[in-house]
Amino acid sequence: MNPLFSDISDAHTWKITRKITEGWSDDEKYYIKTDNGNQFLLRISDASSLEKEQACYAALKELNSKNIPVSKLLDEGKCNQGKNTFRLFSWIDGSEARKSLGNLPEKKQYELGVQAGKILREINQVNCPPNQSTWNVHYNKKIDRKIKAYNNCGVRLKNKDKILTYIENHRYLTHDRPQCFHHGDYHIGNMLITPEDALAVIDFNRLDFGDPWDEFNRIVWSAAENPAFASGQIDGYFEGDIPSDFFKLMALYIAVNQLGAIPWGVPYGAAQIAVFVNQTEEVLEWYDDFNQVIPKWYQPVF
Repeated sequence: MNPLFSDISDAHTWKITRKITEGWSDDEKYYIKTDNGNQFLLRISDASSLEKEQACYAALKELNSKNIPVSKLLDEGKCNQGKNTFRLFSWIDGSEARKSLGNLPEKKQYELGVQAGKILREINQVNCPPNQSTWNVHYNKKIDRKIKAYNNCGVRLKNKDKILTYIENHRYLTHDRPQCFHHGDYHIGNMLITPEDALAVIDFNRLDFGDPWDEFNRIVWSAAENPAFASGQIDGYFEGDIPSDFFKLMALYIAVNQLGAIPWGVPYGAAQIAVFVNQTEEVLEWYDDFNQVIPKWYQPVF
């Protein structure tokens, strides 16, 4: 048995343990199949992360009681003689939404986006810990860190002033925002199309707490490939009744996330930097250099 799995209950029943190499997370992932055919996803991290993740684990377990198609946290704790932590999730069969959505009619893409919005709303119903700092304080510190990291990374975006101006002029929107549990990386790359042609959500590796609308900062990955899906996600989340400040805040969260993506991508080399630079230029086009707050791809057409 792999020593990483020591101290994990029932690990002796695992017939197949296949390492999964896809994705950006720092933890190790394994597909697990037991002697009796049960399937799981195992994630293993450094033990130093256990304490800070406890609140997130508790929130994840709350999702188990909700009737929504997400990977469920079944067990967690220490393993490998205390050197690592593990999380054991239910396994969901399906094809990757990122690869499959483009083969579907546009109306079906929109309908699956509506499902994604409804699932996200349920995820965001889980409360954050009571000792959480206010969103305004937390997020404005995050903005400052990302601007500093961008200024120090050596890469320069065209029209960066448009992004920075929008951010500075709209920081005030973070005042008095509610907070909740976050999936943390909500886009089509972390979704599956099940054999029943329904949507399921996986990979809670970037889970955290914050403004529920900050979950839309990754919608750029969905919108770039499937505008109908992204539009459906917004409509499904709000059931067609979109609050007046939503698009302004979504634009802020996207602007901050795009700016922060540049220094984040630097260690991964020129090719990854180019991906984020091109994506940011596309975002600027959607928002007409942030002279408008509703992106051009948003069309609730069905």
